[in-house]
Amino acid sequence: MTQAWLNRIGTAVPAHDIHRDFVTYARNALGDPHRAALFDRMAVQAEIAHRWAVLAPGPEPRDRVLDADGFYVRGAFPSTAARMERFQPAALGLALQAAETLGLGDERAAVTHLIVASCTGFAAPGLDFALMRALGLPETVERTLVGFMGCFAAVNALKLARHVVRSEPTARVLVVTVELSSLHLQERFDDLPAMLGFLLFGDGAAAALVSATPEGLALETFHAAVIPNSADLITWHIRDSGFVMHLSGQVPNRIRRWLPMHGRALLPESAPAIWAVHAGGRSILDAVQQGLALAPDALDVSRAVLRENGNMSSATLMFVLDRVLRTPDTRGSGIAMAFGPGLTVESFRFHRP
Repeated sequence: MTQAWLNRIGTAVPAHDIHRDFVTYARNALGDPHRAALFDRMAVQAEIAHRWAVLAPGPEPRDRVLDADGFYVRGAFPSTAARMERFQPAALGLALQAAETLGLGDERAAVTHLIVASCTGFAAPGLDFALMRALGLPETVERTLVGFMGCFAAVNALKLARHVVRSEPTARVLVVTVELSSLHLQERFDDLPAMLGFLLFGDGAAAALVSATPEGLALETFHAAVIPNSADLITWHIRDSGFVMHLSGQVPNRIRRWLPMHGRALLPESAPAIWAVHAGGRSILDAVQQGLALAPDALDVSRAVLRENGNMSSATLMFVLDRVLRTPDTRGSGIAMAFGPGLTVESFRFHRP
């Protein structure tokens, strides 16, 4: 059977570092000093230094208007239609940046399949069609959209790319993940859990090439699991006011309790030398580290991505894998893992010779 390889990855983030602006805006909107102090503690504990957005910060003081375009104004947050109007051009631009960073050059004419993952916006013709045209890919390229699967969608996209290469050894699959989480902030200042959008999520895109060429990471066994009685802990629904997320505070504890009994089945026979875990939040990474009794530095790469970018939904794991590829002395067996609605655990084993 043909071995599929993740050859290389290109990543991109928007120009605007909005972490401090989002935190300041949310804190000012809370009003009550006790709740504001709690939010401040949450911000410190998140261990995020930077997040990037397609929205430019607005003028100070950031108590009523968040961004330079007035997209977010207290009492008049945008409708779903307004959010989607911003999504398509901005997502295309960011995805193109990631693809150009990938350095396809003359290889783009040889791309046979295009797989796009996103859960923060939709249109038809969609990003897959727009990317095909903008990148100059052959119009015969086979296009697939992995939509609305949340943070673990990168695993599904890579899994599909692997299936393609194993069945068509000459295939060259371009995988693109792009998320604009900043377009879905919600005006729910009376609900601290709902304020995580102002604290945790950012924008980002990644492009990857998967083929039978033996370079990069060898993609091995994929595994999907569902943590019982957890379907309502992470939800993502389209409403009139945009895409509304519910992220329960129980998620880390559920992961922490599930992994000691079931997590070992996901791992290679020998202890993985490389850990690539979706940087969904500091508490998520702590739960994985404690649930699998990992060494203190095992998730350093994931923590670095979280610190520099926040949670970019499906693009986040690709940023982690990119750092793995850009560390020449990182060799051996590895495990990639991500969590999302379900509560679903998606993972795959890989090897870097």
